[in-house]
Amino acid sequence: MFTVDDVIRILRAGAGSDDRVDLDGEKAAGTALGDLGYDSLAVLEFVNRIEREYRIRIPDGGVEKTSTPRDVVTCVNGRLAEAGR
Repeated sequence: MFTVDDVIRILRAGAGSDDRVDLDGEKAAGTALGDLGYDSLAVLEFVNRIEREYRIRIPDGGVEKTSTPRDVVTCVNGRLAEAGR
């Protein structure tokens, strides 16, 4: 199961992280990725990391259509369920 903690871990490991943005706590889970300091290039890297780590395919625009880490969890868990994981 993919969680908000997984989202935050992958965001921190990827490009585009803004050290001034607080990724801890429930507030970050409901904050738009752009407001957390992640531009489209950083989101693309984020998606690539998820695909590699969880061995799933996220359709083009799949994560970009989500707005918050909580939404990403729903998207990724849906893909994992489709893959039988």
